[in-house]
Amino acid sequence: MPADTQTVSRRQLVIHDILLILIMGTLAACGLIYEYLMAHYAGRVLGALESTLYAMIGIMIVSMGIGAFMAKWVRCPFNGFVWLEWAVGFTGATAVVVISLSVSLSFTLPSYLQEIYGLHPTITTDGEFVRTLSQFTKLIPFIAGGILGLMIGMEIPLIARIREHIHGQHLEHNIGTIYGADYIGAGIGAGVWVLVCLKLPIIVAAVSTALVNALVGVFFIIYYREHLSGRLTLWIAHGMLLVVIGSLAAGGASWMDNMQSSLFKDQVVHTKITPYQHITITERLIGKGLPMITSLYINGRLQFSSNDEVIYHSFLTYPPLLASARQDKILVIGGGDGLALRDILTWNPQSVTLIDLDRGMIDLFSGIDSSASPSINKRLTALNNNAFNDERVHVIIGDAFVEVEKLVSAKKHFDTIIVDLPDPSHPDINKVYSDFFYARLKELLNGDGAIGIQSTSPFHTKDTFISIGKTLRSAGFNTEQYHANVPTFGEWGWTIGTVMGKAATARIADIATMPVPSPWLSKEQILASFVFSPFYFNESEPIKSNTLGSHTLYQYHQHAWKQREGVFFAENISVDKSHNRAYIDE
Repeated sequence: MPADTQTVSRRQLVIHDILLILIMGTLAACGLIYEYLMAHYAGRVLGALESTLYAMIGIMIVSMGIGAFMAKWVRCPFNGFVWLEWAVGFTGATAVVVISLSVSLSFTLPSYLQEIYGLHPTITTDGEFVRTLSQFTKLIPFIAGGILGLMIGMEIPLIARIREHIHGQHLEHNIGTIYGADYIGAGIGAGVWVLVCLKLPIIVAAVSTALVNALVGVFFIIYYREHLSGRLTLWIAHGMLLVVIGSLAAGGASWMDNMQSSLFKDQVVHTKITPYQHITITERLIGKGLPMITSLYINGRLQFSSNDEVIYHSFLTYPPLLASARQDKILVIGGGDGLALRDILTWNPQSVTLIDLDRGMIDLFSGIDSSASPSINKRLTALNNNAFNDERVHVIIGDAFVEVEKLVSAKKHFDTIIVDLPDPSHPDINKVYSDFFYARLKELLNGDGAIGIQSTSPFHTKDTFISIGKTLRSAGFNTEQYHANVPTFGEWGWTIGTVMGKAATARIADIATMPVPSPWLSKEQILASFVFSPFYFNESEPIKSNTLGSHTLYQYHQHAWKQREGVFFAENISVDKSHNRAYIDE
């Protein structure tokens, strides 16, 4: 062979190597995005639970290993690889739609059956079939993740075989080269997920990633056409795939919104996905002359309804404000809807500092969210009396765990601290219910001030409620707990603490008149809310406080809703009068 022909051949091999290594790195990035995307979406659909996220990642990794073993049965690596990218692109583009559709179907089927058969609303259609369907629906995200993982795992062996086929010999460092590209590509994919995909609607992130797989397949059909058989079929299949991806890109977001809306009984008037949560606003018209009911859902969980939120927020804010010697400087942790802030401002404080993680939430309830209609902005700012635009309010966007530490370092102090965080239903929230976090809040609270904490339901999640009280006590607070009925939520509870001097109830009892009248609360009503049944705290000694990193509170909350389904058991308690003891009748 002439020297110039050998030179050209070497150049072609270098070009092939560069292309294949770049393709492997690109597909590795896509694979990592799929892994995060499926875990993220499964957490949204099934509940943002630690077990769900880790289970999905584990299933996909195991499936990738199985896929790597299965790749040896692919006879032609070129045809096999092109069809593989078609399958990955199709599955990746449609998986979230299929999951969303199945969840919507399982949720709406009971009411649909009631309408078909004209059943009275009291006759439920949630029998064994519907329950089985609902249970199967929970498996679909993991099935989809497993299928994707299986196919992603086949990519490395096929690329390695293609590279050796082109070179016409066994390559000593082939596997190391391919894996190097894979690891680097996966790192790039993680960066793309965090910096780009988290800010996009989930369907947009899915179809964008699927488009990359489809384009890789198209590139192979063009560049390696002499190695492929059935090229016309491959072109038709990829053309159809591009049509599917284009259709999902054009209408997928609205379809997902419609399916998401079917999960709510009320009309969904606004939905927004932020990097941290899925926010949904619903409205319900009760009847002529009655006000519209506006409700906020975060990740499918109800946060407030406008018809009775004033009860919840009154009990959250008034007792700690009453128990504080002054109400000049207030700190609020959470409360991104501005409703607690609205009630605090009626006390005419000099300043209120509010810390919330989600800027999207703050923008929405500040009336400056460009994605919301003017009517929605007007409705939400009317609910919180435009609290975020009060000049006394200073908003800090960030993780409260970090931002509180900054306030401590800056030697800031507050007269009252209000903690209005979501229930500890996710491990990430557990840390801001820990003894360490409460101890840092103690550093910020003036000695004659008080702290009030949202503490879940004392009946549906009793152990969680008691643990919050014990955790605050272990941080050095004089702690008490109280409860009240909020019709939308049922019986709800709060924890209050003071650092020095009298307990909160003693301070409230000493007040002659309410300094800021409340249409819902009187002093006597507040004091009555601290009364529990005589044996409510019996057998609470084994319940532990929540130390940082222990996930104790998260596990109590999960146990209450997963094992006990939020059911409170009021045992038949008898009293042994001779020994003044109580025992439970068998």
